[in-house]
Parts: sequence; structure tokens; C-alpha cells
Amino acid sequence: MKYTNEELTQKIIELKSKLSVTFVAHFYQRDEVFDLADITGDSLELAKKTMNDDSEFVLFCGVAFMGQSVKVLSPNKRVVMPKVACCAMARMIDSLYYDDSVKFLEDNGIAKEDVLPITYINSNADVKAKVGEMGGMVCTSSNAKMIITKALKEGKKILFVPDRCLGQNIANQMGLKSMVIGQEGNPNEADIICYDGFCSVHQLFTLEDIEFYRKKFPGILIATHPECDPAICNASDFVGSTSQLIKYITELPEEQKVAVGTEFNMVNRLRPKNTYVLSSTKPECPTMNETTLEDVYLTLKAIDEGAPINEIEVDETTQKWAKIALERMLAL
Repeated sequence: MKYTNEELTQKIIELKSKLSVTFVAHFYQRDEVFDLADITGDSLELAKKTMNDDSEFVLFCGVAFMGQSVKVLSPNKRVVMPKVACCAMARMIDSLYYDDSVKFLEDNGIAKEDVLPITYINSNADVKAKVGEMGGMVCTSSNAKMIITKALKEGKKILFVPDRCLGQNIANQMGLKSMVIGQEGNPNEADIICYDGFCSVHQLFTLEDIEFYRKKFPGILIATHPECDPAICNASDFVGSTSQLIKYITELPEEQKVAVGTEFNMVNRLRPKNTYVLSSTKPECPTMNETTLEDVYLTLKAIDEGAPINEIEVDETTQKWAKIALERMLAL
């Protein structure tokens, strides 16, 4: 039987009320899913907030690495996902590609002991574990600059995975030299060596888009996420993480126009007017949008029937080292 969204919403509310489940959703989720969540936020916020939650189950609406982060930090919790959707950036690197990146540095005369790896939180647990085992840590787009500043005090080269744009943008902000593995450049001359990963959604924003809005609305502000190409960030008035963008934009005077370079669903719910999407196409994350109300309902129904589906599992060794990498960040 096919239910309408209204019927599914009611069924979800009824199941939530009888089950020991906390429903969490990332900012990029569809509105109808996002609006039903008990906790909303970016990936790290959600992992931290669920650590102190008493429910037996965490129903996580996001992409796979986010559910893994909850499980890594709270191994006794049962984490289920209506859709175990993949983040394209996180899929661009795995433990083998990570090892290849370390070998690239060694082949260029940089000893492993002289490298401090940092992984963006948008990575799977196996990569976080590799980083943790090598003495490194996780970062987010909001704390990357602070973490890299601290890391450089150890006098080591920074291997930054998987997002080249975030690594390059932080290097530019700090006046550091960066290079991307596989592209032109000498790792011995770089402070930050970036893996060649990226967010496909944040590559949609162009200098032409910025020029269009500046001509159409003189005085408009341009606010972008650091997953955008460095050329876009350099041409912006404000660059910040998801949470930083929300704060910046919602605190603007109502009459101030702003064009925002990040995921469509989040931008669309920021302000009722004078807020524009910085793209001629719809920058919607396809995998974040895989989760539907029907998926949420079926996941809750499975818990109610005693046969949970899409439960996230992380092996003991991976959990140990990935947690160490995350906790090193949280301790700063």
C-alpha cells in the first residue's frame, strides 16, 4: 500500500512516540524529513549531541560516514539509517588510496614520521582509523584552521584528505603553500599536501555566477562554503562552515541581499527573502536527498517489529583508531 506524505508523517510520529529512538537529520536533508527530526545539525554536531542521548536507537538521516561517526563515538548505541547513502567525496578515498598517498610522500623523500595526517570529517571510518593510527586527527570545516595551526607547530608536513578545496582554502587563509597529489607541484615545498578529492555539489558554483549576482544586485554579499573551489572562495565576502554560514546569514539585516554557495535545501530554509542560491543550476546533494519519508517509516517499522534494518557496524580495530582521531580533535 502506498501512503501519502501526510499519512507517512502521522505514522512516523506515532512510531516515534512508542519507540526508544532519537531521530536526527543533517541540514541537507529534504524539508519533510528534516522537519520531523528531534536533533538537527551538521555531521559533527549530530555525532556529539547523540553521545549524551539515552535512546536505544539513533535513526540517522544523512550519509554513511555520518552514521559511522555516531557509532565510533558511541559504540554501544544502535545506529540505523533509512538510506545508507554514500558521500561522493568520502568514496573518493579509502584505506588503500590513503596508503598510496603516504607512499607518494615517502617516494619524494618525506619520511612517514615527518607527516601529520588530518582527515576532514567527510571520510569513512577506515580512513579516520588510518589517520588516527598514524598520529593524526579529524577536522571539520569550522575548526580546520585551528587544527592545522596546532599541527604545524610539530614541524611536520600536513597530509590533508580527502577534500583538496578545503585544504587549499585553509592554506590560502593562513598564507601557507599547498599542492594537490596528482597535480603539478613539489610536496617538499608545500606545507599542506592535499589529496585530490572534492564535493561535486560545491563545484557547481562559478565566477560567472558571482559576476551575475554582483551586476544584478549591486551591494549583494557572496557567502560560500570552503568546499568550493579556491577561486570562488577568494571572490566571496564570507567563507564559512555550514553552521557559520547559518549564523552569518540569519544575522544579516533583512534588507541585505546575499547569494549563498552551498547545498540547496539548507539555503532554501535560511531566510524568507533576499537570499539567493549562487548557481544557475540547483545545487542539491543527490545522496542526501535519497532519504524519503517512506524510508524513515519503514526503518521505524522494522525496529518496532524487532528486526532493525540498515544498522551501522564498525569493526573493533577501526572503531578504536577512528575514535582516537575524533577524540584528538574534540580535546582541542
